[in-house]
Amino acid sequence: MSKKLFIVGGLLVALLLAGVVSSFASGSPDGLDYAAREGCTVNAEGEITGGTCMAQQEGEHQLGDSPLADYGIKGINNEYLSTGLSGILGVLVTFGIGGGLFWLLRRRSSTPAP
Repeated sequence: MSKKLFIVGGLLVALLLAGVVSSFASGSPDGLDYAAREGCTVNAEGEITGGTCMAQQEGEHQLGDSPLADYGIKGINNEYLSTGLSGILGVLVTFGIGGGLFWLLRRRSSTPAP
């Protein structure tokens, strides 16, 4: 199997996972959020109503109003489409940066090819 086919296949799998499977991710707090809320009481909407925990010290993120904040694309009202497109865009940007760095840092032969 050629290198190009392997890279394209990997990129397609990553795009499929980011675009489709990401919509099925859990909306429940992850381990860090769970640990940060230890010791607090939380209401049905997930808002802290009492107790003492690390999460009470959290503030707004500096990039909270950016176009790709909260795992979606601002302006797209369909949550599944917004999340999927955000994932696809993230994969393409990461692949582009990684591919660009590999291209820039690749070993170059000091002797010309025949």
